[in-house]
Amino acid sequence: MSWQRGAVSPSDPCAHARLRFVRTRWSLASDEILAQILDRGELEAWREIYRRAAAPTDDGAGLRRRIVRLCCTVPVAFPHLFLAAMAHLGEVVDPYPDVPTHDVAA
Repeated sequence: MSWQRGAVSPSDPCAHARLRFVRTRWSLASDEILAQILDRGELEAWREIYRRAAAPTDDGAGLRRRIVRLCCTVPVAFPHLFLAAMAHLGEVVDPYPDVPTHDVAA
């Protein structure tokens, strides 16, 4: 298995998150994978995402922006928690945003 920039190694907590599909290559560069980790990941995976987002690098800043965007456009578990965490890291976020939910209107 080849690992690319932003990829998740097999020993990384993100690699063991309960995603809805199986991948042969993990990469946090994928919004789909990041959204699924935010939605279905375990505490260890969320901690790893936070650690990476807290990095004082361009990659960390890009990850913070993507998390904010995903929380405002894709239904994920605890979107306000993730938005508050990104605000703590310096991202500008709406304190009371309307976020998508998993509820489907009948």
